[in-house]
Amino acid sequence: MGKKLKVLISGGGTGGHIFPALSIANAVKRRCPDADILFVGAQGRMEMERVPAAGYPIEGLPVAGFDRKRLWRNFGVLWKLWKSLRKARRIVKEFDPDIAIGVGGYASGPVLKEAQRRGVPTLLQEQNSYPGVTNKLLARKAKAICVAYEGLDRFFPATSIVMTGNPVRKDLKDLTLSRAEAKAELGFDPEKLLVLSVGGSLGARTVNEAIAASLPVIGESDAQLLWQTGRYGADHFQALAEGHDRVKATTFITRMDLAYRAADLVVSRAGAGTISELQILGKPVILIPSPNVSEDHQRHNAEALSSRGAAVMILDRDAVAQLPSTLKELLADPQARENLSREILAMARPDADDLIVDRILEITSHK
Repeated sequence: MGKKLKVLISGGGTGGHIFPALSIANAVKRRCPDADILFVGAQGRMEMERVPAAGYPIEGLPVAGFDRKRLWRNFGVLWKLWKSLRKARRIVKEFDPDIAIGVGGYASGPVLKEAQRRGVPTLLQEQNSYPGVTNKLLARKAKAICVAYEGLDRFFPATSIVMTGNPVRKDLKDLTLSRAEAKAELGFDPEKLLVLSVGGSLGARTVNEAIAASLPVIGESDAQLLWQTGRYGADHFQALAEGHDRVKATTFITRMDLAYRAADLVVSRAGAGTISELQILGKPVILIPSPNVSEDHQRHNAEALSSRGAAVMILDRDAVAQLPSTLKELLADPQARENLSREILAMARPDADDLIVDRILEITSHK
């Protein structure tokens, strides 16, 4: 096949960026076992631990995001950006990749910009239905832009767009337990409905407050609840849970594969990675998009599903008032849950990682 493939993957900051990046790297390794893969992330962010744990080397940039509310703090951000651009220049020059892949996150911009400046082919993996500023700026020179939603030709050159979907963690698809067996494994009654609430590792205050308001409804419905509170406010919400039968609250869920498999209904934020996981698994979901994200992209993600009957969307400001009645209706209506499951599953792209690698190999002529 000639010289071995060298792939530079940049981005991170959240699991929503890191898991797809690792999925792409693993798919490259499946197809090209001798490929040389280097990650670039942001210093102090979770990718600096997760990527080495997965067996890949990573370099860290001192880059940070802009503070849109306290503008005076951005002098330090600009200094870090300048240092990051210098370091990105060294990394791209020394590693000399065949292709540079950006998955989003703070580190993606400096690395992809430098790669384009040096004539290295670039591929963007845009996970959201409404792209951020960085990918919009990089898109014009990108060889391919792999997307998960229709209609992104409003933002990107149509000739560069490839519909691939978002890669997801392989362990989610590999679990062989039935839903009843997964419930039993988690200590729940296999015969009763189970609601899963996830707000991310830090937690989502509004989601937690809305779940707290819904506890009486869950009790009246004879349903069960697995409640991931996250770290913020964990003691308060977990104390509330202790007063209710069939409710388990935990700061963090280690076995998300088990939790997803066991769930009859999910309540979640609308991050792109989470949505892709729910699509692959065909889970009926109530999405409460976070209003505290760039470009309000979670609301756009949620609308892309709710507009076709693949999810129920409740805006953050309405969640505490509306979630209890919405849960009550869905728990009492198996046909509605089945409809949601069918429509969200129809949006799934289980081979997203391989479709992206197809494009990588085509661009680099490593076939």
